Amino acid sequence: MTAVTRPIKIEQNETEPMTVPLASVETLSEHYRQLLRGLGEDVEREGLLDTPARAVKAMKYLTRGYHQNLDEIVNNALFTSENDEMVLLKDIELYSLCEHHVLPIIGKAHVAYLPNGRVIGLSKIARIVDMFAARLQIQENLTRQVAEALMKVTNARGVGVVIDAKHMCMTMRGVEKQNSSMATSVMLGAFREDQRTREEFLDLIRR
Repeated sequence: MTAVTRPIKIEQNETEPMTVPLASVETLSEHYRQLLRGLGEDVEREGLLDTPARAVKAMKYLTRGYHQNLDEIVNNALFTSENDEMVLLKDIELYSLCEHHVLPIIGKAHVAYLPNGRVIGLSKIARIVDMFAARLQIQENLTRQVAEALMKVTNARGVGVVIDAKHMCMTMRGVEKQNSSMATSVMLGAFREDQRTREEFLDLIRR
């Protein structure tokens, strides 16, 4: 079947989608069908008849971030404000996929910024996290992408992002360490340059 063209983002440090050939649901379903056969399954049994198509739809949803860009996510939700104190959104649930094994990453993000004349709609912070999480990722890159994107759209005096997550490639396979979690942080502007600002951010997270 002929592949169709859809916008898809390739370089994860960019915020604009790129146009590359994207296979149809039917084509991708056949690949899933072949994978199941290769694993020794009977793809004609009742429980698996519709599994390939369902798997494709699930994967398309879990990687929807490739088809989103920062301008669409923010949608001009920036507002003039005299507030220059820290704004913090804690415990933002995130779900991503490890780019090495395509297994889930499940965690929380804590995002803060120091306004510089304008503030961003609160839900947009969570949507920025979701946009970058809904791609094949490593946590280190995800953390930096969120921080740089928020800095870009708000022109803030500083941005801090901390992500704490569990990686199923660590708990379901390999070393199988059930209680391990990974923490990453990126500090930009005042959060990097001013120790008091950074400590305030980290103290608010711990509370």
